[in-house]
Amino acid sequence: MKKLLLSFFLLSTTYGISQTLLSPSDFLGYELGSEFTRHHQVVDYYKYLAENASDRIKLVEYGKTNERRPLIVAYVSTPENIVDLESIRLEHLKNTTGQGSPTKAIVWLSYNVHGNESVSTEASMQTIYELLTSKSSYLENTVVIMDPCINPDGRDRYVNWYNQFKNTPNNIDPNSKEHHEGWLNGRSNHYMFDLNRDWAWLTQVESQQRIKVFNQWLPHVHVDFHEQGVNNPYYFAPAAEPFHEVVTDFQRDFQITIGKNHAKYFDANGWFYFTKEVFDLLYPSYGDTYPTYNGGIGMTYEQGGSGRAGLGVRTFIGDTLTLHDRIAHHLTTGLSTVEVASKNMEKLNREFKKFYQNKNFKYKSYVLNGDPDKIDAIAALLNSHEIKYGWAKEGTAKGHLYSSGKLGTLKTTPANLVVSTNQVKGTLAQVLMEPNTKLSDSLTYDITAWSLPYAYGLEAIASQSLVESDPSGSREPQPTKGANVSLDTYAYISDWSSMKDARFLTALVKENIRVRFAKNPFWAEGKKFDRGSLIITKGDNRNHKDFVETLSRIAQYNKTILTPTNTGFVEKGNDFGSSYVPMITDTKIAMLSGEPTSTLEFGEIWHFFEQQLHYPLTILDTEYYDEVDLSEYDVLILPNGWYSKFFTENKLQELKDFVSNGGKLIAMEGAIRAINGEHGFAIKEKEIKKDSTENILPYEEAEREDIKNAITGAIFKTKVDQTHPLAYGYGDHYFTLKLSDDAFENLETGTVVYLENANSHIAGFAGSEAKKKITNTLVFGVEEVGKGQVIYMVDNPLFRGFWENGKLFFVNALFMVK
Repeated sequence: MKKLLLSFFLLSTTYGISQTLLSPSDFLGYELGSEFTRHHQVVDYYKYLAENASDRIKLVEYGKTNERRPLIVAYVSTPENIVDLESIRLEHLKNTTGQGSPTKAIVWLSYNVHGNESVSTEASMQTIYELLTSKSSYLENTVVIMDPCINPDGRDRYVNWYNQFKNTPNNIDPNSKEHHEGWLNGRSNHYMFDLNRDWAWLTQVESQQRIKVFNQWLPHVHVDFHEQGVNNPYYFAPAAEPFHEVVTDFQRDFQITIGKNHAKYFDANGWFYFTKEVFDLLYPSYGDTYPTYNGGIGMTYEQGGSGRAGLGVRTFIGDTLTLHDRIAHHLTTGLSTVEVASKNMEKLNREFKKFYQNKNFKYKSYVLNGDPDKIDAIAALLNSHEIKYGWAKEGTAKGHLYSSGKLGTLKTTPANLVVSTNQVKGTLAQVLMEPNTKLSDSLTYDITAWSLPYAYGLEAIASQSLVESDPSGSREPQPTKGANVSLDTYAYISDWSSMKDARFLTALVKENIRVRFAKNPFWAEGKKFDRGSLIITKGDNRNHKDFVETLSRIAQYNKTILTPTNTGFVEKGNDFGSSYVPMITDTKIAMLSGEPTSTLEFGEIWHFFEQQLHYPLTILDTEYYDEVDLSEYDVLILPNGWYSKFFTENKLQELKDFVSNGGKLIAMEGAIRAINGEHGFAIKEKEIKKDSTENILPYEEAEREDIKNAITGAIFKTKVDQTHPLAYGYGDHYFTLKLSDDAFENLETGTVVYLENANSHIAGFAGSEAKKKITNTLVFGVEEVGKGQVIYMVDNPLFRGFWENGKLFFVNALFMVK
């Protein structure tokens, strides 16, 4: 029986159409699983199938990666369904408004979101071949959408590395080089971003292009194929707690249905697996949760292996895990998923329609107020997710006030953006906007707070009533952006409150336009300008031959509102010639990379400079760091990392000399711990006295007891010293996303952002002991050392690129702190 079931999935029939299609092994010229396939070869095989089975496959290139590799999806079904594909899609989407009568199941299979979890792309080729041959009956009432490689750049990085360093023949000894990938590993994309945590935030080009196609289909079932540690058995649905409370009973139950079908095949082959552990359904930016919040059955499948496995590796129990094994497992669950969907087509369509019926959520409307640039930024994200919004009318909204965490009111105007949960994407809107996510279990796989109003720095009201709004997209008129520039004007003034303003500044600096900024508030042209406001004078730029044309062009491109003034004599505050109105200079910035820095945080900063701030960054690798003359740079950034063995006493002294001579050092998260202490800088970790009377706990209770000391991505309200240059553009408080219980004492001078007390916890899970530990501790601060500064960022304001309101702190650190 076991042999029969295995052959049922692994072998294709040899009759009919299968004789006209080459299997992956035949096409590639080597047995699938005996080598890793480069991405261009995978694309070639899909193109081959599309050309030779054009009646059953439609292949679409939906974008390109940063390294210009194609992103493709293949639509696979019967000839009748492929001809009628657009009608099937439209009828399916009608179900979201309760008007459709679809007769097909839509299954989306996503492979290789993590580049070095490379088996899934190999398995995708065998899966599509089986669907076209031995399993074609599944397609009669099903459309399968296959993305063979979400992360081509990461995949090729891993495959090329492995092919360079593997033994011939491959060596299963886990100590061999081929099982130890280097620092720049293949898991992430070009910018070292984890694409499996970017579905909701859409910071990466792969995500931005994929979501357009995904929203055209909103599949009934979506599977994200992964790999985990070498010694782990296979994981498949049902998922672990916590499930978000919006997940329906049907979505939970259908995961069990699919899991039992997988188990049938795994049991028959004697394969090990586990379910209901580790991988929960909460954080909304995963390849399983995002589809779930859009009405589908979203699932993660995890095969043991990843970058450590290579073509074969010995496990801790002495077995050999091969690439052939890994392909067989992913092939089995992929085909089993399509099989279950096909058998349950009617139920999937019926329940999908129910999902999109109006939900009785606690909050009916979210009203957002704040800086127009930040409103524009969040509106752009909502547009990408096809979440509808409108503009408020004059009145008052009552509900949960985000700034206080209590009931309150907000006067509404046409400048306020309103998101209702009474819409097609209402469930997704609820998950992304709600002030605090309900947790059914404190043991989670990822962060537990992400509320967009906090992330974007906006005041908001979550109202239990429907707030009336104008959905037409109009709002109260804004001042003309990109004012006319003339040589007759003494100076131009621009606000400083958002990343749009930061991009305006860097564009000016790169074009050699000299810019000043205000260290104190001032009044000019009948208007108040806050600290940080940019001032561009004709006098400073008299030697710039294209000053007028360049400034006008940059202002227009960035849609920047410029206030012209014909005098440097202000109505109140410091005149433009004051020492309190200093010049922003062209700043040379470098960042440390390589071991022991964190690849993810390195990538976040790299992406921030190149794709968000648009400002040059020099990357210095630790391999040749000792040969670099730091005096050539104004700023050195140390990303989060594990530096204990890297920063010797001599290296610390070099850093201190760099800062003392006028350099600026930005130390983030773990880097702070590496540069403090006896031979480092003055910042101190908070000392915590341990209770010697703690009870000895049973082993099974230890994990849950330890959670008291953890912070799993929670939001805290901090105090801000608005007068410090690091805080220009901010009010007297800031909502920070804390990722750990790291605690550092406030500085004697230069504490800019800090946690005042345990009551500052706003959303997400934070253990009771962890909250005590971080009470009255530093978040962001500046230490003056000689002629320079050390800027400490205990929390990461660039985390995953989505915490929009933290980014201006980082820009201030680069340009404003002097």
